Amino acid sequence: MPTVVGIRFKKACKIYYFDPADTGVAKGDFAIVETARGVEYGEVVIGPREVDEKDIVSPLKPVMRKATAEDEDKLVENKVREKEAFNICLRKIKNHGLPMRLIDVEFTFDVNKIIFYFTADGRIDFRELVKDLASVFRTRIELRQIGVRDEAKMLGGIGSCGRPLCCATFLGDFEPVSIRMAKDQNLSLNPTKISGICGRLMCCLKYENHMYCKGSCNNHRRERVEIPKIGATVVTTMGEGKVVGISRGQRTASVQLAPDNIIQVEWDEIVDASQADNV
Repeated sequence: MPTVVGIRFKKACKIYYFDPADTGVAKGDFAIVETARGVEYGEVVIGPREVDEKDIVSPLKPVMRKATAEDEDKLVENKVREKEAFNICLRKIKNHGLPMRLIDVEFTFDVNKIIFYFTADGRIDFRELVKDLASVFRTRIELRQIGVRDEAKMLGGIGSCGRPLCCATFLGDFEPVSIRMAKDQNLSLNPTKISGICGRLMCCLKYENHMYCKGSCNNHRRERVEIPKIGATVVTTMGEGKVVGISRGQRTASVQLAPDNIIQVEWDEIVDASQADNV
């Protein structure tokens, strides 16, 4: 079995496996590795261990070397440059009159690429903005549109429980969360009471759901889900709306949240509004 180390590049992000080679890296060390984005600086969070071939994506890239004091200085320098790039991009966005909100800027360790994360209500034609930024920074530019969950993960904050957001502290990936989980746990079905600061259902609904389901939720969900009725008022993860269409083949419903806003929702993510707590 191959020997690997697990490296994380950001707090509460996914862990990637690399071949430790002969670098002698151990848990707690910082290392320089080559990724699909370029050369990166990361922390070894899983020490050398053997894993099955099926648990890795071959071929494994080797760890280039342990990080040095010079590498740490370069990382700090990149953080300073990221703040400068953020302000420059804000000005460029304003100059181009683009309806987008800049969330974060990230330099790869070797500054071979700069990634600008933003949110927007729809698709944005940012081709001219990319050209403008490339002329300033003289490197590869990527503008990446993210969702509200990723925005909350990047910015952090305090949840309704009074603790730092789970997604910003320890959750590596977002697990699917359904409003049915709130129903199974006998919680309020009012989306405003079971949603996080991102406006989506709270990730913690998933944590204890299996204890309420006793293993039956996933096994029998498809059999016991009722087909929504056309014209019925229902509660979804996006709020309350009216069912205006049904797809039996895909087991989805078209729900109208507003005159110009119709979304597609799976049947098991819909609850009749009469069962919701509207207090």
